[in-house]
Amino acid sequence: MSSVDRSEDPEPSEPVPAGLLYVPVRSGPMGCTARFFRTPLGGRTAVAFTSAAKLTATLGSEQDGIKLSESALRALAAPLGVTTLTVDPSLSAPAADRTAATARERENSWRRWHPQHIGALRVTGAAAAVACLNLLIG
Repeated sequence: MSSVDRSEDPEPSEPVPAGLLYVPVRSGPMGCTARFFRTPLGGRTAVAFTSAAKLTATLGSEQDGIKLSESALRALAAPLGVTTLTVDPSLSAPAADRTAATARERENSWRRWHPQHIGALRVTGAAAAVACLNLLIG
């Protein structure tokens, strides 16, 4: 067996502690919870930043964060099946425009339909049911 010199290994086989990290969180009724993200391939990952400035630059000034050690973040993520930790991601997707989606939902809401339209659908459905019965009865 040969001994392995880990100082020359470009990708160490064991993760090295990164110190205190800034972890994005969201507020909820029970306090704050760590946010988990998706990788470009769809896998779940915990995300952390080495400085508050990097967190703000990537996720915006509205994003809250807390300081956690790498081991504490991994311990939080492990029961959820999240084993990947991404430190200082450089790219993120823009936030969804929820105001436009809400406006579209209101425009397409069934409450905005005219009562005659709903009645027409009921009559059409009843006519289709009678036609099917006529075919079955003969």
